[in-house]
Amino acid sequence: MDSELQMPAPVCLIKNAEGKLMTNEEALRILSTISQPVVVVAIVGLYRTGKSYLMNKLAGKKKGFSLGASVQSHTKGIWMWCVPHPIKPKHTLVLLDTEGLGDVEKGDNQNDSWIFALAILLSSTFVYNSMGTINQQAMDQLHYVTELTDRIRAKSSPEQNEEDSAEFISFFPDFVWTLRDFALELNIDGKSVSADEYLMNSLKLVPGTGHKEKNFNLPRICIRKFFPKKKCFIFDRPAHRKKLCKLETLHDDELDSEFVKQVAEFCSYIFKHSKTKTISGGIQVNGPRLQNLVLTYINAISSGDLPCMENAVLALAQIENSAAVQKAIAHYVQQMNQKVQLPTDTLQDLLDLHRVCEKEAIEFFIKTSFKDINQTFQKELAAQLEKKRDEFCTKNIKASADRCSALIQEIFSPLEEEVKQGTYSKPGGYRFFIQQLHELKKKYQKEPGKGVQAEEILQQYLQSKQNVSDALLQTDQTLSEKEKEIEVERVKAEAAQASAKMLEEMQRKNQQMIEQSERSHQEHVKQLTKKMERERKELVEQQERTIALKLQEQARILKEGFQSESRQLHNEIQNLQKKLSAPKPLCVIS
Repeated sequence: MDSELQMPAPVCLIKNAEGKLMTNEEALRILSTISQPVVVVAIVGLYRTGKSYLMNKLAGKKKGFSLGASVQSHTKGIWMWCVPHPIKPKHTLVLLDTEGLGDVEKGDNQNDSWIFALAILLSSTFVYNSMGTINQQAMDQLHYVTELTDRIRAKSSPEQNEEDSAEFISFFPDFVWTLRDFALELNIDGKSVSADEYLMNSLKLVPGTGHKEKNFNLPRICIRKFFPKKKCFIFDRPAHRKKLCKLETLHDDELDSEFVKQVAEFCSYIFKHSKTKTISGGIQVNGPRLQNLVLTYINAISSGDLPCMENAVLALAQIENSAAVQKAIAHYVQQMNQKVQLPTDTLQDLLDLHRVCEKEAIEFFIKTSFKDINQTFQKELAAQLEKKRDEFCTKNIKASADRCSALIQEIFSPLEEEVKQGTYSKPGGYRFFIQQLHELKKKYQKEPGKGVQAEEILQQYLQSKQNVSDALLQTDQTLSEKEKEIEVERVKAEAAQASAKMLEEMQRKNQQMIEQSERSHQEHVKQLTKKMERERKELVEQQERTIALKLQEQARILKEGFQSESRQLHNEIQNLQKKLSAPKPLCVIS
């Protein structure tokens, strides 16, 4: 599907029906066909706030996600639209439009928090859409962010919620707040500010530990603490109220020019700055991985558990690593079939080819696998590669045996026919037979392409004809008894020498197999060591980024606290100065 990704309209990814969240097979099938990395943008907000319009713009379409034309919520559950990324080659943009939060017609809003949490877990950029300014009412409506610690787990067995939520920043998406129908001037204390500065000012905390201060600060703390990057966009009213019901049919020249410009800036930012979706360890997410994440999270919610990032990654690793083993084995078999011409002249020739193909298979597995706890799947790969190697060795032996047997039949059949006709059953026939046999052995040995069984098959054949040779020897009247005894001993010595040679060859082959097994082990260790070193560096970098973000936020909080105390002290000094400079009443002496 990647090369010509054609999804003419959105489809429902997660259904919200009768209080239950369920996946849609059609949407999952679409995801399974997307091998490219995905950039996932999800939008969440109260119902009837224009979320779908922005998502249609990101898709480059006027229509797609349902806008509706009344005060009723149109989008139910989570809808998905996959389109080619407009500026990132070989990437797919996955747009997720969510059911409007706080829809009074639903009556039971228990799934609103789950939809909010799922949008965060599945996206790389999370857009929160609201109307008007960022005031306390807007913050109160964003109470879902304060419930995330009760909806999401970073680790499977956290000691405390607070410790677990501290890890959210390492895998949460970037946060974008879009403010619709924004009618105020962007200024603070008489100074013009940007939308981002307006957002950060709105997220400032108030001093105090009372109930009122805690309620005021909690959603702000969560936004600042959980999301690694925060951005804000403001939008003017797009058109006259009467035209809003047909917004999707209006051309840009029928809309407010400032609104058109603001939408273009929003889309440009999303296209340029929204990151590829990743999971723990910097693993890029493609369609099948996103599909499995959806299934894992929905299954957890349905069973009454909390979606857990660590568990989701491990479940995904189980699926992907198992598939990686099979693909690596398939690659090995394919390469061996292409490169190996059976029978090989020697076992070492086959093992040399095996080593090349094995290395490629290990590289493929190392590249595509992740979170292979205790190297369980790599050990499975090693066992299967050894099994396949042995199968090729068996095939090589059979191919050689078949080739040698055919040559034996072709070369020695005339001799057998002459024996039947009695050609050698006469005085002097034994020596003539041995001479012919020697010549045919040399002819056989000169034949190319016999493979690893050449000597063994020849010795088996000669052994099978030893009775014929013995009979000719004993009936040859030209040989004395002493000569016959000498010949018998010579034949025995020759047979013993051949057996010793075959035993030596067998031991040499066994040694070659042992050495190859050791080289295979070393190759696994070598590539695993490189991967672990890369992952260690990536983990350190990720931890450093997370710590830097936490320190940055902590420094901002301290700075705000210092500024607040400075303003308070400044006000106290001014009040004191006013009191000191005030004229004192005259004292009248009577």
